Amino acid sequence: MAEKKKHKIVSASTGQAVKPGKKPAAAIQQTGNATGLRIGAVILWVAALAFEVLAIALILEKLLILPRIDPLYKGIAALIPDAICVIIGSILWKKANHIDPASQKNALKFWLWNNMGVIVSAAAFIPFIVILLTNKNADKKTKAIGAIAAAILLAISGLSSYDWNPLSQEAVAEAAAGTGVYWTEHGKKFHLYEDCQALDRSETLITGSAQEAIDAGKGTICKFCEKRHEREVAAAEVPVENLSVEE
Repeated sequence: MAEKKKHKIVSASTGQAVKPGKKPAAAIQQTGNATGLRIGAVILWVAALAFEVLAIALILEKLLILPRIDPLYKGIAALIPDAICVIIGSILWKKANHIDPASQKNALKFWLWNNMGVIVSAAAFIPFIVILLTNKNADKKTKAIGAIAAAILLAISGLSSYDWNPLSQEAVAEAAAGTGVYWTEHGKKFHLYEDCQALDRSETLITGSAQEAIDAGKGTICKFCEKRHEREVAAAEVPVENLSVEE
């Protein structure tokens, strides 16, 4: 059998080399109203879609206001508050998810829930781009300028809406339990076991509490470690046998 890789392990709090071990951790202080934040996000996202509809109506000249201004520039102007509403709504949504996080057990659902702002960003700009590019009455210059402006705002909104450091229910539970964990400087997850197969190529590991890992931007647990932990817990749950009592 291949020899287990030896890691250099450093403390998250001191930066000094340490032996593997567990450290106490305080539970995450979840403050704020997640429901209120999510309602605010949805209201802003609906407003963003309304601005997109306005932008489409202006550029197609279905809504005749400020006739002296080119419809192209009026449409682009309407996309600016569209982007602002998307971004602010996404900030509120991400904040709500860090107060009341989702479970990471279903990876697709976890990603979608944490990145609803990215989905809204697409909905708030892609229809405008498609309608503009398929508009037979618009010239090439109008299509090019309008599509580029919308694509830039889409990119800004999408990148701002993406949750680069999502938090999971499982990570919160580990932090509350004071679990000692491991992570790497550039990794996105933390690990419950030093000998996790995902760490085979890592020379240096950082160790600390789950809360410290979360503070370092590692708000989810490695899938390998999570499954291994579940197997160990299941194996430890020995059913209690019925004992006969002698009279």
